[in-house]
This record gives sequence, structure tokens and C-alpha cells, in this order.
Amino acid sequence: MGAFSPIRLNGREIGLHKGIINQELDSRTVLTNSPWDFVQLWLKREKKDRAFFYWNQAREFSLASEGLGVQSAPLLHYYSFLNAVKALLASKEIRFKEYHGVQAAKVKTASRKISLTNEVVKIKNDGVFPSFSEYLNEKETSKTHTLQELLFNLPFIHRTYCLTYSSQREMFVPIREGMFVADKKNKQAFFQAKLSKDFSSKHVINRLPQDFDLDSKNGPDYTIRSREKISYSKPSRPTKKDLERLKKLQQTLRKDLFYINGAQTLWYVRAKTSGPSRLSRYSCTITLAAMHRLSELCRYHPLEFDSFLSGRQNWLLTEFIKQSPIQFFDEIATEITGHQFMIPNVRPAS
Repeated sequence: MGAFSPIRLNGREIGLHKGIINQELDSRTVLTNSPWDFVQLWLKREKKDRAFFYWNQAREFSLASEGLGVQSAPLLHYYSFLNAVKALLASKEIRFKEYHGVQAAKVKTASRKISLTNEVVKIKNDGVFPSFSEYLNEKETSKTHTLQELLFNLPFIHRTYCLTYSSQREMFVPIREGMFVADKKNKQAFFQAKLSKDFSSKHVINRLPQDFDLDSKNGPDYTIRSREKISYSKPSRPTKKDLERLKKLQQTLRKDLFYINGAQTLWYVRAKTSGPSRLSRYSCTITLAAMHRLSELCRYHPLEFDSFLSGRQNWLLTEFIKQSPIQFFDEIATEITGHQFMIPNVRPAS
């Protein structure tokens, strides 16, 4: 690593934080199979009564969805997601209009063939979704997204998307050993990570988003780095200003860095590729919008929804419906508390 030293806080190297806005960099990871109880107790301790109510309501909807088939689950999933977002906004004392802020629509076409490209979500000017997007400081200018675009932009089902649409090149490139490092001589810091061995190639380097560059190549390993650097005074004992600058750098980079939750957090950089639009939104807002459209289909157009579940996209939709709650609540729990959550990886004693 040469003159670069990993940035440490309380003796631990600082890597990427799951939080987009709320990042408690000095907190230990919470090991739990579910964040429900931790967040509930956190809200109670912080006397966030309104957020406490919304969070409990989200939990009740989530519990009610257990055991439901994919034909019916989206309706309860959506209202669980919606109330979790309300809990987040209320915990930050952000005012919002109680209505959804999204509207389902269809692309008018002469063909009767059902397609994910014809299922549309329109973002309104007021309501829960716009307030959520504003809190995250999303830069997306389009207010209309097709269901196919939304599913394409989600890392936790992206492999499934590429298998469903076999000509689609993967957009999310796995990275490892991500960390923030400091140049002691210049007193600057930046983010650095290695590309996964299966994606270590010049072709992938050429597809990196504009905020990242090739740092070095050592044997089969390609190391990338952020273009943006920040002033940083003490790598091993960062000052309060150092940490604030580090948080802002993370917020800048997170628009192209995504994670998948599990016993081990997997991080990805979003590369340039052809296909549906790359949305300037985060996984949590995309998930909320996509689940809204599916909830409307299963509620008002159940036979059409059944046709989707019997067609070419059945595995893609099934994976989204089953996998999204775990990922979504992990992201919202992190934004509410600033803590990171991880599923315990139980190992035998050695």
C-alpha cells in the first residue's frame, strides 16, 4: 500500500458504512437475525413516540405477510415498507404528507401482451416517497420509472435479472477489502478497494463510474480508488472534522456503491452498461416504488399479476418479493439508528 495507511477509529479500520445519511462510524455492528427489536428499543429510549408507532405498525404488517404466497404478499409488504419509511422520517422529525406519493400507471400500447416495461410508477410532488427521496438527497430527475427499470437497478436480484434477460451484461461489480486510506505526506484520504477476481479486467475498469479510477494492478488483483480526496489530519486518531469529511465522502460515493445484507456484507460498485436506465436512486427507494406497483397489481389486477408470475419473469418477481423485505428493513434500520446490522455467523469453537 506504500505511503497509504488505513484510517482507524478506536483501533478498527473504517470501511464502507451501510448508512447513507446516518453513519455512526464509532459504533460496533449489531449482530441479530432481525433488526425489529433493536430499533423498537432504540426509538423508545430516544422518546420517538410517533416513529415508535409507525415502526410497530410496520412490524405487524410484516408478521402478517409471513406464510403468504407471492400472489398476495406484495400488498402487505408494501404497507410494511411504507410504515417503516414513515418511522424513519418521524424519527428525524421530518414533516411529510401521509399519502403515498407514488402512483401506478400503464404505458398505453396497442399490444395486449403484458410486459414489465408497460408497468409504470409515477412519483408525485408530495407524500411519503418524495419526502423519503429528499431525505436521502437523491439526484434523479425523472419522475416516471418502469417496473423493469426498477428491478434492473437492484443489486440483490441483479444476477436473477441477468439470467432472466440473458443478453444483459451485469451492472453491479463485486468489490472486496474496501477501506478508507490516508496519505500521511499530503494529509489526504480516499476510498480504495479490490475488484472481485472474476471481474478483474481492463474491460471492467473501462466501465467504472466517473467517481472511480484504477489505482494499481498487482498480479491478478485490480485495485480501484475514488477520484475525490478529502483533507485528513490523523489516520489513527481522526478528529471530529476528519470524521465529518469522511461521512460526506461516503455520501458522495454511495450513489455508485451498493450492498447486499447477510452473514457477510457484500459490496458492489455500479458500472456503466447498456440496458434500462441507471437510476440515480438508492436501493431502498427503488424497492419501495417497485413493491408499490406489485401491490397495486395483486390488489386491482390479480389475473394480470398471475400472468406475470406464470411467464418469463416469474423467477425474477418471486425473488424480489421474497428477498426485498430482509434487505429493505436492514437499510431502514440503519438509517434510523446509525448502527449497522449483520446476521450472526455462528461457528464452532476452535
